[in-house]
Amino acid sequence: MLGIGLWGLDRGGMWGDESVTFQVAQRTVPQIWRLLHDVDAVHGLYYLFMHAVLAVHPGEVVLRLPSVCAATATAGLVAALGVRLAGPRVGLWAGLLYAVTPMTGHYAQEGRSYALVAAGVAGATLLLLRAVEAATARAWWPYGTVVALTCLLHELAVLVLCAHAATLALMRVPRRVWSGWGCAAGAVVLLLLPLVWVSQGQSGQVAWLVTPGWDRVERLVRHFSPGPGGVVFWGSLLLMAVGLRTRRLAAVALPLLLVPPGILMTVSQVRPLFHDRYVLYSLAGASLLVAAGAGRVSGALGRVRFEGRRGRVGGRQVRALLGVTGVLALTVTFVHHLPVHRQHRSAAHRPDNLAVVSALAFRQMRPGDPVLFVPSVGRLAALAYPKGFRQVRDIALRESAPRSGTLWGREATPGELRHRLASVDRVWVVAEAYALDPRWSPPDPVERTKLAVLAEEFTVREEHTRHGVILRLHVRRTPTDVPSADEPSTDVPSADEPSTDVPSTGVASADEPHGGVPPADAATADELSADVTTVGESSAEVRPPG
Repeated sequence: MLGIGLWGLDRGGMWGDESVTFQVAQRTVPQIWRLLHDVDAVHGLYYLFMHAVLAVHPGEVVLRLPSVCAATATAGLVAALGVRLAGPRVGLWAGLLYAVTPMTGHYAQEGRSYALVAAGVAGATLLLLRAVEAATARAWWPYGTVVALTCLLHELAVLVLCAHAATLALMRVPRRVWSGWGCAAGAVVLLLLPLVWVSQGQSGQVAWLVTPGWDRVERLVRHFSPGPGGVVFWGSLLLMAVGLRTRRLAAVALPLLLVPPGILMTVSQVRPLFHDRYVLYSLAGASLLVAAGAGRVSGALGRVRFEGRRGRVGGRQVRALLGVTGVLALTVTFVHHLPVHRQHRSAAHRPDNLAVVSALAFRQMRPGDPVLFVPSVGRLAALAYPKGFRQVRDIALRESAPRSGTLWGREATPGELRHRLASVDRVWVVAEAYALDPRWSPPDPVERTKLAVLAEEFTVREEHTRHGVILRLHVRRTPTDVPSADEPSTDVPSADEPSTDVPSTGVASADEPHGGVPPADAATADELSADVTTVGESSAEVRPPG
């Protein structure tokens, strides 16, 4: 798992959510604390943790190293669960299954909290089994502590308590065990209530989520498999069904696999809250069940004896051979799905590559040029890679993000913005593709003012597109400039660089491939990296990364 996590870790560009971690974690602790009062409280503990990590060295690789280490720990904990519940061979296979699953590698290389949450849940599950066996009040303290810290990293991890309750019910534990678990779970919920109360006031952050349907269920099942399709996928489902016959392991793995996603999808029918990454920790249940199924099959084959002239082979020899065969099968599975793993290590696989946007701005903009971000969340490119925007003027920015206690700064009022734009004859616009759709009507009056002034007073001179982000040079319209009746003046590509049509909703998922430039174009990331606190930022009114 460590090798898979380190492979291709420096992919040459951060995407939006990672850039938020990068720039927030480099603020001072008082500035982070102020931010959490208005936005991203759910990630507060993670930001404080990453503040200490990035204090060592602010860079993309260091940003992702905690996730790599967490995924490595999770693979070991999944193996330990398999050993405790079904024996060493099942434990070995379960840990390897977890490591070679593409979804694991994806989030092992992301500068967000989800891999750490998965490690916390796996550790808490192992501590649950130890507490059940110990049957003492003291044994529940480590369990409660780990669950509490995990839930503070991301509050939706609290659903693991429901999975653990189902596990205790299936194991038919005595009343004293229920009592110890109830005290620990109650303490966790009480500790989490203030965070839930604050985050409820910030629920607009997840307003971009949609109601999940059966297509999301199918997608999640495929993501939980070591292979998204073909023989590997269907074989995994079959082995998972066989693994249900290992009752003790199934009592732990099945609730972990089904309960958190099931509850979150059900609640999301009323209030959308579901995303695959929020239940990454449930993947451990799938790996355990598949390994248990393989263990039962190998156990049946291990009882077969083969006799011949030169002797008899059976029992221990066959079981050893089957153990090695299982490891080889998983290795072949990993090699077979190398294209999938390579794709996850490509910057183009993420929703956006801010390094490419900043490099494009660096090449096209002249010192002193005014720049306008539409919507203001586009300023993340300047925050993550400020070198590309260092010599230009952010014409809408009134107060930087750290000073304003927002994710990407506070912008001027509509009146102030009109006055500022009236003083320039040219302005570069960095825009999300959806923001230039004539049907888009932003609720923020500042964003409406940007679009109105650009349409009324400017015309497009040139355009460049990268990763769903459009860079346009607008020049002031003269009396002779008349927009074409059948083609809006805002859709003029540059002569030297053709426009690329990249579909975008503005809220692309972290685990959906997104069109863009080849990964080689992201090589400017290191060259554009700089201290994030030297650049201005924007308002928390547009959907921040989740």
